[in-house]
Amino acid sequence: MSQKTQLNPRQAEAVAYIDGPLLVLAGAGSGKTSVITQKIAYLIDRCSIPARNIAAVTFTNKAAREMRERVGRLVSDSAGEGLLVSTFHQLGLRVLREERRAFGLKGGFSIFDAQDSQTLIKDILLQEHGAEGDQAASIQHRISQWKNDNVAPEQAVTTATGPADMLCAQAYLRYNRALRAYNALDFDDLILLPVQLFERDPEILEKWQNRLRYLLVDEYQDTNSTQYTLVRQLVGVTGRLTVVGDDDQSIYAWRGAKPENLAQLQEDFPGLKVVKLEQNYRSSGRILGAANQLIANNDHVFEKSLWSEFGPGEQIRVMRCTDEQAEADQVVAEILDHQLRKRTRLGDYAVLYRGNHQSRLLELALQQQQVPYQMSGGQSFFARNEVKDVMAYLRLLINADDDNAFLRIANVPRRKLGPGTLEALGTYANTAGLSLARAAAGVGGDIPEAGRERLRQFVSWLEATRQRCFGGDAIAGVRQMLRDIEYRDWLDNLSSSEEVAERRMGNVEFLVDSLQRVMQQDQVDLDEAIARLVLRDLMEQQEEEKQTGDSVQLMTLHAAKGLEFPHVFMIGVEENLLPHRNSIDDGNIAEERRLAYVGITRARQTLTMSYAAKRRQFGETIDCEPSRFIDELPTEDLLFQGGEAEDQAVAQARANETLSGLKELLN
Repeated sequence: MSQKTQLNPRQAEAVAYIDGPLLVLAGAGSGKTSVITQKIAYLIDRCSIPARNIAAVTFTNKAAREMRERVGRLVSDSAGEGLLVSTFHQLGLRVLREERRAFGLKGGFSIFDAQDSQTLIKDILLQEHGAEGDQAASIQHRISQWKNDNVAPEQAVTTATGPADMLCAQAYLRYNRALRAYNALDFDDLILLPVQLFERDPEILEKWQNRLRYLLVDEYQDTNSTQYTLVRQLVGVTGRLTVVGDDDQSIYAWRGAKPENLAQLQEDFPGLKVVKLEQNYRSSGRILGAANQLIANNDHVFEKSLWSEFGPGEQIRVMRCTDEQAEADQVVAEILDHQLRKRTRLGDYAVLYRGNHQSRLLELALQQQQVPYQMSGGQSFFARNEVKDVMAYLRLLINADDDNAFLRIANVPRRKLGPGTLEALGTYANTAGLSLARAAAGVGGDIPEAGRERLRQFVSWLEATRQRCFGGDAIAGVRQMLRDIEYRDWLDNLSSSEEVAERRMGNVEFLVDSLQRVMQQDQVDLDEAIARLVLRDLMEQQEEEKQTGDSVQLMTLHAAKGLEFPHVFMIGVEENLLPHRNSIDDGNIAEERRLAYVGITRARQTLTMSYAAKRRQFGETIDCEPSRFIDELPTEDLLFQGGEAEDQAVAQARANETLSGLKELLN
């Protein structure tokens, strides 16, 4: 958003209103972050509410970090001390850590990420049904939906309809039981468990209500059922709440978001005040007019219409291309042409698409023209499965009490330590107050002798490996560890091809080489080298979020939310792509329209949409139709390019301008 020194009247109204619950209906590019950060400063400076009694909650670490930095520029360090600016999950984790005894959790409980959860579900399916868990991903998604809707495993079992739903519900029951035995939680538990605790313990809820005297929530349209309940519990009947949201930008229904939560506020808080932020500080008039006319086709509880003071700007171009290859080539040519004519930076351009698979031809076309580009949302090196496996082994070598690491590698590669054995081990460890690895060394409890022996062999081998790594050549010890577990063979069995296995083993070797390099360069031991590598990766991820460099930006429409660019290309604006075929079949066009709206409102100065007349799909060439969303845009603001609709005079004028730019460059 452009820099502004003062708030506009609607923004100022939102900042100053503290007499009751407030919904700030913030259109795209309308300065919502300024409203939240200025309101925090207002609450501290003008309302004398201590910062430690204020919480601002959002959805991403990046958004929370930016909010914290901006508040830091508005209030002094001493005045801002104790302010809580966090994601929903960080807030839930804070409650869990402080109230862990009420949850029956030991200190140092583990938090499973999506991969950890999926592995556990696969193991449960293998044990219960004797088949590989090829349904693990879909079952994990269903369990996540239940947790987001505050549905307990027992309730899921009693209300299951049909065999498939019953399979998911039974897996949910076993999965939750295993998590408790492992002293572990998953990401959904970070919200669900505090909600359940507050429901059953009014005293603990009152304590947190007194601590958080004012609550601000960003991106409220993205909340799911349990997040909404958590907010309502913390606010209570006082209504000391400001939520900021835009129902037109709700694009995460697939992960449980409910835009109707905005409307629900009016029922739960009858005195709700609504302030609309409709002045846009980002886009030209034609771009906003197109966005307004498109989204008007959706039903609305709250009506709004974006406007700006930037003038009409250029027409929106719609390019018809013969096929997907021509589309990729044309988009790259258009970027280079525009950059030449307007003397812009490559970082001013973004190409947005509905699905990741659409980027492949685009990447090749950019590489062919030697145009630097950056894809958002790429997988971090340390997020790769093979790297996480080896890092878990290394973490367990330096910390025998790391239960999460133990659980990850207990069966990687497989050691016939099934979920039943591990669950029994977890129950014994909880009772004895021991970590899993220490409990396995002298295991008791309800575990068959064969399982006990395998556990003892495993921890005995771990201890021998630990002594080898810390009593001699650490890197040689790590390489021997990989040979002992036959990790290369494990990758060969898991991978879809020899090349994939080779690449994954290459990542492991790169990790070991990196450890050696850190130890030699920084003169540190293995444990410190491991800690530094993890920290370096986290810092690099943060820097990637902040610095994109002078390169064309490629990303999905989902990933583009919250960002803005001077020049935007939306590719594949076709039926069955945008809107997506699944959404058409499910009758969920409204969310696809919101997704297109998000794409349009990322553009500040120019917007180009493209579609292919033909496209290869599953080895066949199919005819494509332009998206219905193009028909919903104001025709007078569109400029068609390619095919019969192109204005030849306009094309000639563009060619002349390009030629003039070339001559100027050569001169």
